Amino acid sequence: MSGTLTRLEAADFINRSFRPLPRAYGDALVEAAKADDRIVALCADLVPPTETDRFRDELPDRFHNVGIAEANMIGMAGGMARSGEIPFCHSFCAFITKRVLDQVTMQAAYPNLPVKIVGFLPGVATILGVSHQAIEDVAIMRAVPNMAVFEPSGPEYHAAMVKLALDWEGPAYLRMKRPETPPPPFEPQSLQIGKGVLRRDGMDLTVISAGLCVSEALTAAEELAEEGIAASVVDMATLKPIDSDLIVERARATGAVVTAENHSVVGGLGSAVAEVLMDAGIGLPFRRVGVQDRFCEGGTTPYLMKKFGLDSSAIAEAARDVVKRKRQE
Repeated sequence: MSGTLTRLEAADFINRSFRPLPRAYGDALVEAAKADDRIVALCADLVPPTETDRFRDELPDRFHNVGIAEANMIGMAGGMARSGEIPFCHSFCAFITKRVLDQVTMQAAYPNLPVKIVGFLPGVATILGVSHQAIEDVAIMRAVPNMAVFEPSGPEYHAAMVKLALDWEGPAYLRMKRPETPPPPFEPQSLQIGKGVLRRDGMDLTVISAGLCVSEALTAAEELAEEGIAASVVDMATLKPIDSDLIVERARATGAVVTAENHSVVGGLGSAVAEVLMDAGIGLPFRRVGVQDRFCEGGTTPYLMKKFGLDSSAIAEAARDVVKRKRQE
């Protein structure tokens, strides 16, 4: 599929695909709104795919479906925020970042307002093709002053995204991915702004990952362990502000780093980690796993992750390379 579906066709496909699945983010947003009447929800005609249907049904006076008009939605949110509300704006990642950057910058970030921007379908993970894929959004939003950028690795962290957004006083971008199949039972996990999570400890290298690539990194670490390579895996759920202390500590402890992200290698997590290492004066074997500065295509998530080198096999291969280089030094 090349991304030729209309928005309504795409929404219908996603509605049918996701209807049976839990809405960990959407439920958490409703519960937060019931506890804080300043919270309002806006949506750009993508209600079920962005998990805002329960908010619409239970808090209709605080829900605004603005239609296919993300730029207007951000402008409205800026006005609401100036009036004391906390607006959560919802669309697909590609539409709510690239299409409305000027509004995001001038109506939310420049006045440092609590506008929370929630995008779904991150990176390559959609059958809907290039028009719906956001492989540049982290790079864009990371460069916007005052903007925080958060990305959960799974549904157990979706409720934490709502809390992170509320804890951040200014504008925040949440890069969300709904499960494509019902997940196994999980306990909600907490996160802190500017803090990564060490998901696995090992002393041969560190894999710093985010979003969908965290589970791939953990799978790669299991594979590497069978070869006698012990890999640390960091879940960098807060992409901005980033956990510089953890990056430096793991780099010095293991002497080799791989980054893995469902995003272009230009300007995303890999670039952020490289900036931290260079600022700290740390030189070491380093590889970035991500989309290699190209456009992708539509397909299933496992197919796309494998084809474009984002899966556990690609991470394991990069890990072997940096460990080999480390041992040669």
